[in-house]
Amino acid sequence: MLADVTQTSETSARADGTESPRGPRRRAPRVHRAWFVAAVTFVTIIGGAAFNSLPGLLIDPLHEEFDWSRGEIGLAVSVDMALYGLTAPFAAALMDRFGIRKVVVTALGLVAAGALLSVWMTASWQLLLYWGLLVGLGTGSMALAFSATVTNRWFVERRGLVTGVLTAAGASGQLVFLPLCAWIVDEHGWRPASVTVALAALVVVPFVWLLLRDHPADVGLAPYGGAFTPKPEPTRGAAARTVRVLLDAARTGPFWLLAGTFAICGASTNGLVRTHFVPSAHDHGMPVTAAASLLAVIGVFDVVGTIASGWLTDRFEARRLLAVYYALRGVSLVFLPILLAPSVHVPMVFFIVFYGLDWVATVPPTLALCREHYGADSAIVFGWVLASHQVGAALVAFLGGVARDVFGSYDVVWYASGGLCAAAALMSLVIRRGTGRGAELAV
Repeated sequence: MLADVTQTSETSARADGTESPRGPRRRAPRVHRAWFVAAVTFVTIIGGAAFNSLPGLLIDPLHEEFDWSRGEIGLAVSVDMALYGLTAPFAAALMDRFGIRKVVVTALGLVAAGALLSVWMTASWQLLLYWGLLVGLGTGSMALAFSATVTNRWFVERRGLVTGVLTAAGASGQLVFLPLCAWIVDEHGWRPASVTVALAALVVVPFVWLLLRDHPADVGLAPYGGAFTPKPEPTRGAAARTVRVLLDAARTGPFWLLAGTFAICGASTNGLVRTHFVPSAHDHGMPVTAAASLLAVIGVFDVVGTIASGWLTDRFEARRLLAVYYALRGVSLVFLPILLAPSVHVPMVFFIVFYGLDWVATVPPTLALCREHYGADSAIVFGWVLASHQVGAALVAFLGGVARDVFGSYDVVWYASGGLCAAAALMSLVIRRGTGRGAELAV
């Protein structure tokens, strides 16, 4: 983290023969500003991710209070997850056009509005509107494309590590808010929990506005580990650029393999475990607070696993890491149905630790492959890959609820997800090597 060299001003010749400064004029601080930007981003993602703690906790309370089927509730969750993914690539382009701060502050406002308005809902279509539309758009604008944009702009060295840390922020939010929200739901009902989530989003807004900066050039610095580059002009036509990048990437094989594997990643994490683990464990007699605590413990080990994955991504081939991660996840999901019981026991704890280490360890190598193949457009391409992640999550969030209504059990969904993870492991190995040129262009 220590800046070992002093940055000096670069010059360029004007037409009249004089020279004008192009680089920073200030001495680099001992601790590079990029690390403070990463810290603010981490806190922001935690605040925005608070809502992700709620769906699994509220399925049973909403079912009991309004007599909505689990399929109806799962549909609202699936809309939220789908929009979370589909918004991400456009949000990355909007950050290039309007700046990171404005986009993120607006997103936090949408999350807070959706969570607060849900307190007064009385019909399932309102659940779709507040949870699905507003919160989906808000959380999607702070999705992993946000992390990718910050990492690409502020870091040249340690990108894998920083990606892992920022990805772990979502798990950290789960660690903080799951037990709290579970206690609030159990003691005071689901409405105070929803208000808590709204307040968490609003509290982060001043930190973003006062401390986050869009580009290193805004404070006269080079990115960490790189050379100074002037801040680029705002990119107009954000929507058109986002679609154009998708069309270009869709002509390449790695994009479809990355999108396919990440769709399975979403199906086997957010769609299945985050949404249905608590009600599934409750079906086996486990108290909701105990099941929510186990899900929070997954978040603890997810932080460790994701940071470790970022470290490994800086050192080993990304596609092989992906194959290992998906294979191990598939094995763990196949064994889960026989581990669920009324109380917490040692084999269940082993599953929680093992699965937690693998929860989103797939993100750093997936983002690294996007950089490797797509360069300067990698954040937007990763946004589209993330969209596939959330489409997969949305399908399983909905179908998991339907399966529970039809079969009276989640077992078939656990087994199917294990098989999908095995397919993702094979797909990862098929991704061809990049030329390395993309990583250079992403600086």
